[in-house]
Amino acid sequence: MILKSTFKSQGVDCAATLRLPPGEPPFSAILMAHGWGGVQDALTTPFYPRFLEAGFAVMTFDYHGWGESKGQPRQVIDPQCREQDIEQALSHLKAQAQIDAARIVLWGTSFGGGHAVSVGSKHPELLGIIAQVPMLDGMAAVLATPLPRLLRFGIYAGLDLLRGGKPLYIPVISAQGAFSSMDRDGAEAALHRDIERVGISYDNRVAARSLLTMGPYRPFKALANIKVPTLLIGATRDTVAPFVEKKIRAIGNPCLRLETLDANHFDPYFEPAFSVNIGHQLSFLRQLGR
Repeated sequence: MILKSTFKSQGVDCAATLRLPPGEPPFSAILMAHGWGGVQDALTTPFYPRFLEAGFAVMTFDYHGWGESKGQPRQVIDPQCREQDIEQALSHLKAQAQIDAARIVLWGTSFGGGHAVSVGSKHPELLGIIAQVPMLDGMAAVLATPLPRLLRFGIYAGLDLLRGGKPLYIPVISAQGAFSSMDRDGAEAALHRDIERVGISYDNRVAARSLLTMGPYRPFKALANIKVPTLLIGATRDTVAPFVEKKIRAIGNPCLRLETLDANHFDPYFEPAFSVNIGHQLSFLRQLGR
């Protein structure tokens, strides 16, 4: 069963979709937080049936100003604002009659993986947290970007800020070497492959001012405060959100479980890496129990 709904965040209606597994409620649930330019069903649809088969309800949503959600200006990214959206989405999911509010897993991918860590660290009542290819250290992502591109980012972001409520947009994703917020690790091929797989339409734009929020955003600092079982899945060849494994292990939080994939940033959404990736996640969910 698929149920559409909305919830309020920052004064606007945000779109949500709840998928229910077979069986009798109340269900354990997974709240999925999408990545940098993510919208509902972008790169995440292969996960739904596997989570549903495991007995978990699945809720996805669009951040305000993105996808089917309301809000102006459109296509702007601010991690603190997105964390507020996740907080409201979590409250909305807990309020659903079919859901066991005490058994919710917060799941995030890429930039949303960082959000899952940051938000999850404030919710010791969660059943668990899953963050795949998480953007845990924005400064590491910035340092992985060639200097000429960083300078161009700065120019576009500055011009965008001068425009106020009329953003200057750049592509979210492009071919390697073309100008966009993300051109590495086969980003464009992954987008086209997913569009063909799912049949979604995608507005490939992001406000250039969003780029200024990347460097200061360092959710790995919240890992020490996590008090629930947490699975972190990193990709060893990820140049979009480099996996800061040494920093994570140095924290020494026993709640953290680390798994790595021999993959780039986008491989875990597709076979053959997907099977390994989802295997780690289902194993983790089984250990949590339903």
